[in-house]
Amino acid sequence: IHALVDADGLPVKLKLSAGQAHDGRCAADMLDGIGRGQALLADAAYDSDALRQQMTAQGGWLCAKPVSYRRRKPPFSRWLYRFRNVVERFFCRLKHYRAIATRYEKHDENYLAIVKLASIRMWIKSYESTS
Repeated sequence: IHALVDADGLPVKLKLSAGQAHDGRCAADMLDGIGRGQALLADAAYDSDALRQQMTAQGGWLCAKPVSYRRRKPPFSRWLYRFRNVVERFFCRLKHYRAIATRYEKHDENYLAIVKLASIRMWIKSYESTS
């Protein structure tokens, strides 16, 4: 599951990819909504020159931990990278749904539909009135 979440940890875009597919190549088409002055916080799997160039062309910045075997390490902010836990917390909340955590549904389209339904439920819960 590839997820693009906002600063509150609510999903903006979701996508499934094959398990053997490279994360950086699969997520390239999800980043068109990131614009000038925004930062994309990603883990080391998304560290690629192509994604960095795409983000620079859009006016954004990719803050991904560089892989250890890189010869020239790109700029990296450890302080900003700490906030990537928002994405990890989204995935943790997503795994609270048993059908997603155990992947009962084997067809990709149906599994993505279940993930999107759980995401809609997260959005609704965040806008619920507590009074």
